Amino acid sequence: MDYLTFKQQFDLKNPEKVYLIQGDQDYLTDQIKQQFIQLIPEEEREMNIGIYDMEEEAVGNAIGDAKSIPFFGERRLVIIKRPFFLTGAKTKSKVDHNLDDLIEYLKYPEPSTVLVIFAPYEKLDARKKVTKAVKTAAQVIDINQSSEQQVKRLVAEIVTDNGYQIEPSVVETIVQRTSANLTLIMNGLEKLFLYYQDTKVIEADVVADLVGQSMEQNVFDLVQLVLAKKVTKSIELYHSLLIEGEEPLRINAVLVQQFRLLLQVMILKKHGYSQGSLATSLKVHPYRIKLALQVGNKFNYQDLRRGYLGLIDLETSLKSTSQDPQFLFELFLLKFADVKASA
Repeated sequence: MDYLTFKQQFDLKNPEKVYLIQGDQDYLTDQIKQQFIQLIPEEEREMNIGIYDMEEEAVGNAIGDAKSIPFFGERRLVIIKRPFFLTGAKTKSKVDHNLDDLIEYLKYPEPSTVLVIFAPYEKLDARKKVTKAVKTAAQVIDINQSSEQQVKRLVAEIVTDNGYQIEPSVVETIVQRTSANLTLIMNGLEKLFLYYQDTKVIEADVVADLVGQSMEQNVFDLVQLVLAKKVTKSIELYHSLLIEGEEPLRINAVLVQQFRLLLQVMILKKHGYSQGSLATSLKVHPYRIKLALQVGNKFNYQDLRRGYLGLIDLETSLKSTSQDPQFLFELFLLKFADVKASA
């Protein structure tokens, strides 16, 4: 279930006993949390809402709370945050979790308790017993995979709800700049609401100045500059990313991901895959597939392959030498562009 479906179907009178919210979208996470809080009357919230961070306290504490009867009310709300034990990721947390407590509770959830698990991760480890138990018992809400059209609809709703007007083309620009990241979108909209508070009509003229561009979109722009062999502009954008605090290895990792995706899309497209089937097969957000198709049509396979292999070599150099990362990136660019390309 995606966020918009959840928003439309959520029943304050008859909620499910267990929910799993998977994804790292701060804005949507906060919106969903506020909807669950509405389950508990305001005067009962202090005694009947419990919030537990799994990187700081044991899951048994949350389960103990979930088993308790409501205090002078009809319902309890128990929220579990950052359940890293559902993933394969390593953590610095030293909390010792008895996951059998959670697994046993999920078999027979307390009828008067709503248990909500917020998992701010792109992927969970489906092989784990505890993950299987959670997914079996819970109503799952995936906030990672909102489609481009869903994000556009949500942005239009937010703008309208705040008393503003916006053209679809402006929504398109905002979504593209932010790579459909709703946290970045909301930060930008707050600035746009302030800027256009007199006219109440959001126009395209200041979007580039007020709506921050995502790391992925910046790197996507960099990919296009590299492939076009525009050396000077590529160096300028790379340098600006460093100034903004991005780590060279992270920039390179995203570049590698983008080039790999372009290659995969180009190959699978030749085998007859549609835009929708590409997103499903590659397990990539449909918006990224759309952009990859647009870029892939402009460049040839050999350049994509050379760029990808060059970036792999660059990653090795970044990890194994103490040379300046920008210098190494410039060497990669010059080799890829054969030095003769125009800037």
